Amino acid sequence: MFGIALAQEAASKPAPTGGGMNSLVGFLPIILIFVVLYFIMILPQQRRQKKHRQMIDAIKRGDRVVLASGIHGIITNVKEHTFLVKLAESTEIEVDKSSISYKFGAQQ
Repeated sequence: MFGIALAQEAASKPAPTGGGMNSLVGFLPIILIFVVLYFIMILPQQRRQKKHRQMIDAIKRGDRVVLASGIHGIITNVKEHTFLVKLAESTEIEVDKSSISYKFGAQQ
């Protein structure tokens, strides 16, 4: 009697199909979203960071720079982690290298 119930239960279950392929197709949109996000957001940001790092490494005494705060100045001394920036005749400040937004040429 118990054997008949198990046989009927096994007969009512559908046969397994190629579920491995279905799960891969289900994840395909998610994988595509991550690939697109990488090429649209992450890769350009890495390129900008590399370019900014190269610009910071190339700054030398006499270069005109703009700080992240919008202050314009001239580099008077380059240290290991900081720059001395001349703002006016008697005003110099020491700023972190990462606070330089961009440089716009050497002093003439």
